[in-house]
Amino acid sequence: MYILRHMTPAPLTVESNILISEAREILRSNRFRHLPVIDKDRRLVGMVTDRDVRSAYPSSVLSGEARIQELEQVSKTPVSEIMSTDLVSLLPHSTIDDALLLLEKKRVGAIPVLDEKGVVVGIFSMRDLIRAYRIIFGLAEKGSSLITIKDDGGPNVLARIVKVLEQKGIPFTRLCRSKMTEDEKSPGIVYIRVQTYNISAVHSILVSAGFELVDPEPLLPEGRQLNS
Repeated sequence: MYILRHMTPAPLTVESNILISEAREILRSNRFRHLPVIDKDRRLVGMVTDRDVRSAYPSSVLSGEARIQELEQVSKTPVSEIMSTDLVSLLPHSTIDDALLLLEKKRVGAIPVLDEKGVVVGIFSMRDLIRAYRIIFGLAEKGSSLITIKDDGGPNVLARIVKVLEQKGIPFTRLCRSKMTEDEKSPGIVYIRVQTYNISAVHSILVSAGFELVDPEPLLPEGRQLNS
């Protein structure tokens, strides 16, 4: 769950005196969208993105002398003029939950990871986040399927589910209890990731044990239904 295990280590960085045109080529050739900007001690001082670079170049509607002049100006301008200095960062021992909340709050696509001295040691992007959750929750594992059942509100619901699965020899790797929506009054739901291709048999076993399966329709917003 820690950033250290899922970040991109030793990311490519640039110093603030690099020209915008050079940064654009680095982003383009490496297919990056974010470049941490550092000082001579590799401490973070800014972030420059492909959007920052695109915005620095003249509009395509300009033509002639005006466009040439703006292109010449950009070619002489360092990234320090366009980089963001309103920075957020993560530590190697931050969790991916920390990263998710920060990415959502700040609406950024990547966050630099710093050590205790402020030195850039990694970068954590939305792609890294997706890959981390895919691993943690077992997506794409061979024979892996997700089953959802209604939380009946009774005592020890997770323990009862585990007991049924183990008694029937059904291999499972994840068990998660949450709400259907962010509303506190929303019904509870339990997600089970099982390792079997015979999902219908698992459904039957759970229903026979008194659990109620959750169909897709109840999860849709009110007023919307799946096409039949």
